[in-house]
Amino acid sequence: MAEMLAFEFVSPERLLMSEEVEQVVVPGTDGDFGVLAGHAPVVSTMRPGRVEIYNGGSEPVSYFVGGGLAEMANNRLTILAEEVIPIADLDRAAIERQIRNAEEDVEDAKTDERRRQAQERLDHLRDILTALSA
Repeated sequence: MAEMLAFEFVSPERLLMSEEVEQVVVPGTDGDFGVLAGHAPVVSTMRPGRVEIYNGGSEPVSYFVGGGLAEMANNRLTILAEEVIPIADLDRAAIERQIRNAEEDVEDAKTDERRRQAQERLDHLRDILTALSA
């Protein structure tokens, strides 16, 4: 049996998970990285992407995170995520429709502020679609 890693996964709303796991793949700002028990201490910001949690021989449990911070120290990984959505809860067709609507919103924006807001929404939806496709 693989050595286990203490893992805490926190969203702004609540503690999502606090358990022993085998491995977690984190979408670091400089690229994805895997964390196993005994990993060297590290603090990394996270970009929007997919967190994958491996526990036993089963398929990983995956979440979209909208950014945040990951800290590994003393055989404990803590992820503080800005936004968390279970990948299993995402509907590709619905996201693609939302992207098309957001593209129209960017084109139709009458002010710079409205265009900026619409572009942020479009970028966010594209990040979610990318995580879903990974």
